[in-house]
Amino acid sequence: MTNATNTSTPVTTGLYIGGSERQAASTLEIADPGKPGVTVGHAAAAGPGDVDEAIAAAKAAYPGWSALSAQERAGQMRAALEGIADFRDEDAAILSQENGKIRMEAWVDSLVFEIRWNLALALADEVEATKVLPPAPGIPVTTTVAFQPLGVVTVIVPFNWPIAILAASLPHALLAGNTAIVKPPPTAPLATTRVVQRIAEKLPPGVLNVVTGKDADMAALITSPDVAKVCFTGSVGGGQRIMEMAAKSLTRVTLELGGNDAAVILADAILDDTHLDRLYAAIFDTTGQICMNAKRIYVHRSRLDEVVAGLAGRLEQAVIGYGLQEGTTMGPLHSPAQKAFVTELIEEAKAAGADVREYGSLPTDPALQGGNFMRPALVIDPDPALRVVTQEQFGPVIPLIPFDTEEEGIEAANATWAGLCGSVWTADPATADRVGGKLVCGYVWVNDHGATRLDLRAPFGGMKQSGMGREQGIEGVRAFQDTRAIAHLEPADPSGV
Repeated sequence: MTNATNTSTPVTTGLYIGGSERQAASTLEIADPGKPGVTVGHAAAAGPGDVDEAIAAAKAAYPGWSALSAQERAGQMRAALEGIADFRDEDAAILSQENGKIRMEAWVDSLVFEIRWNLALALADEVEATKVLPPAPGIPVTTTVAFQPLGVVTVIVPFNWPIAILAASLPHALLAGNTAIVKPPPTAPLATTRVVQRIAEKLPPGVLNVVTGKDADMAALITSPDVAKVCFTGSVGGGQRIMEMAAKSLTRVTLELGGNDAAVILADAILDDTHLDRLYAAIFDTTGQICMNAKRIYVHRSRLDEVVAGLAGRLEQAVIGYGLQEGTTMGPLHSPAQKAFVTELIEEAKAAGADVREYGSLPTDPALQGGNFMRPALVIDPDPALRVVTQEQFGPVIPLIPFDTEEEGIEAANATWAGLCGSVWTADPATADRVGGKLVCGYVWVNDHGATRLDLRAPFGGMKQSGMGREQGIEGVRAFQDTRAIAHLEPADPSGV
């Protein structure tokens, strides 16, 4: 693992298996999404044999790691995290280049990892909690219900917030007593690999491993009978493939998949600068490439013009450019394919007669020509059947759809395949609780929305096709444990009574 001292030096990362870094027979070339033809670095491309060795290393480390108490594991994990902030600026620069997002967001990506890791360690006292069921009529046993770890787990993260997303599950899995293999995204693996390896180097060999490479060579991370669980964050299609592969060995899965989040803005919503800033960030952070971003805005008809004007005023100030350039507020999309898809959605809406308004100017720097940059867009009062409404855009475009009654807004918000997050915007707390309680999704904000506003202590996950299982909190720890009951037969009363 090279220590890049400046952002123009290509970064090289290897595999980390069983306590040792190693290279592979080939590498992945990591492209810069903002600068066509520029290579950010190279990541080792593991072959099937490397993957098998990573699984074997994690399996060998499991007995010793799981035998420790939760407090002992927490102590080692706390020590392993020390110094992570020392590399944050460097990691952020690398992540910005391989991902495309602005430097500030890349810096926060690593910060959230540290926060989530420490929040997980604070749960150590709850990990080994037990419940005792006393004898009852017809049941002459005292039963202790306890928790035990599963074994080897695989954690697969996406390109958009890979380091932060990793910490929604990895520390919980390790704290529960499992050993782990991390698979960073193949198109943006460099910064994530660096962070994971630094931590793994301070843990017993094999407890934490990291492998990078092509998805086609990684199947054993899901199908191996030695892998007890797979935790995957990504698209619905990716989740379906993971679930199908895991079914062959009945491997358990936690899936945090795509979202089509609805923000429901009621007639009494507070639409001052503070709230409009929150709404804008909820839509356009990371150029719209966050699963829990607002993807559909349902606005009471009486407030539509205010919302459009508020978002338009902020979009007019957007600076579209390279993620590491000072002043840039919106970087490129991660891939040419995603840019083409979002462009298609916008053009389809225009062709259908929707009111489409685009903002900002594309960068003029010759080095950025052909990069995955897009002008953000508002699509006002579109046909609800258009794909810009029904599909997850994952880009800088948002439909704004008016409604007339609260019931109509709720019905429209729920009329989707997705159920990740949602939000209610109202001045009345009772209304917020009533409407929020009717949204079919795993997480609801009130007068806010988005990843930066997530309570990192609370369980997080989706309903419907947005996934299954929960991450974060003690629920996230339990997701990497199984229950075990031990029943003791009550001794017979020697008096015979």
